[in-house]
Amino acid sequence: MFARTVSVHLKPSMLNNYTSTFEKEVLPLLRKQKGFQNEITLCNPNSLDLTAISLWETREDAEFYSKNAYPEVLRLFSNTIDGTPKIRSEEVVETTIMPKRETVAA
Repeated sequence: MFARTVSVHLKPSMLNNYTSTFEKEVLPLLRKQKGFQNEITLCNPNSLDLTAISLWETREDAEFYSKNAYPEVLRLFSNTIDGTPKIRSEEVVETTIMPKRETVAA
C-alpha cells in the first residue's frame, strides 16, 4: 500500500466549503481511480492547516492519479485553499485499514 499526503492552508472560513466540495465532487472522482483505497482528512479546528492522506494499492496507481486526475482536484479546490499544496508520497509500513478484496464468484 502507498500513501500520498497533501498539506494545504485553507482560506478563512472555508473548511465547510472544502468538505462539501470533497464529498460532492472529489470523492466520486477518487473512487473512479484505479487502486484508490481510502482518504483521511485531518484539520485542527483552531487552524487553517489541513492534511489529506490518500491510500493507494501501489505507487504506480498513486503516481497515475497524481499526473492525470490531481490537476482537476486542485481546480475543484481552488476557491478554498490558499497557496500551493505540499505533497509527500510514502510506502505504508503498517495500517489497520484492510484493502478492498475482490469477491470471486463460486
